[in-house]
Amino acid sequence: MVSATPSRHRHEYALRAVWTGAAKGALAAGKDYSRDLEIRIAGKPAVAGSTSSAYGGDDGKHNPEDLLLAALSTCHLQSYLALAVRAGLPVAAYEDDASCIVDMKDGRVRVTEATLRPTVTLAGGGDVEKATRLHAQAHQICFIANSVSFPVTVEPRIVTP
Repeated sequence: MVSATPSRHRHEYALRAVWTGAAKGALAAGKDYSRDLEIRIAGKPAVAGSTSSAYGGDDGKHNPEDLLLAALSTCHLQSYLALAVRAGLPVAAYEDDASCIVDMKDGRVRVTEATLRPTVTLAGGGDVEKATRLHAQAHQICFIANSVSFPVTVEPRIVTP
């Protein structure tokens, strides 16, 4: 029997993606066009976007690949911090130098892999082994990592004073 009660884990998110490049002229066959866009989410600052220069866009603006990688990295970060606070791990700082690869696979251009390289700085008395283990757990509960079809590797570095 299917429950009519929504899961406590179910949350809905919405945004509006607007092609702002139209201000530079309508699309026409054979004519180059602006890839500029804006991501609008109620109550939040707009995000200027484009495609990467590899696809004729503006590298000075966020592209879909940037935003996908940011979603992976920040989901892992938030998952890790939630686990760390429950485990009593004294995290003093967290930074991630993440990267992803876009390539041709199975006849389609796609993200083929991502690597997260979080550096966690522990305050005095922090357990390095526990801090390292929590990254594996954070990866397991990160719902963005659980939603993508490419491998996500986590290469943590733990720093102590």
